[in-house]
Amino acid sequence: MQVTNEFLQNLRQDYKSASLDESDVDNDPIVQFKKWFEHAVEAKIYEPNVMTLATADKSGRPDARIVLLKGADEQGFRFYTNYLSAKGKELKKNPFACLVFHWPELERQVRIEGTVEKLDKETSEAYFNTRPEESQIGAIASPQSQVIPDRAFLEQKVADFKAKNQDKAIVKPAHWGGYVVKPTRIEFWQGRSSRLHDRINFEKLKGSWVKSRLAP
Repeated sequence: MQVTNEFLQNLRQDYKSASLDESDVDNDPIVQFKKWFEHAVEAKIYEPNVMTLATADKSGRPDARIVLLKGADEQGFRFYTNYLSAKGKELKKNPFACLVFHWPELERQVRIEGTVEKLDKETSEAYFNTRPEESQIGAIASPQSQVIPDRAFLEQKVADFKAKNQDKAIVKPAHWGGYVVKPTRIEFWQGRSSRLHDRINFEKLKGSWVKSRLAP
């Protein structure tokens, strides 16, 4: 198979599995998100907590990558990372982000926009202590987003850490922790036939969520 422009232009899927009406959506978008997330879990979607995190630097140049959702409540949507990574540096200078969940088996997307804050040290430590030991060591050993000479360099840093810290408790490093995206807009997208998708949008205005329908 050769991937040509013509091939890509003709690559399409018609969505017919479900619909989404305003009356189907809870007036609290966090409650609605949890309902959809439960559906994704019940559908046995592989890693339903996978989400795209989009950030921008101080000049507005965008960047995006996949991260994992590790908490969702009225305070916002949580994830954890290296504060010295590219995303950490961008969020320090421009503390706004967009999250996108895509569950193709359900023909659904959720888009979330909001401000970003660091989680407190205690919350980050509590989560760090639940991680598998190898993941804890990886968070300490990896200089995330920095140029390294080869794979062996990274593996040696892990080996050195293990050799120096035998029988010692692993402590969360200061450069690693959590963020919370505090939503100001949440959109629920349900694929429909002929690209006439259903889009139910929530926007926070004066502290309250306002629900509306968007054209596809």
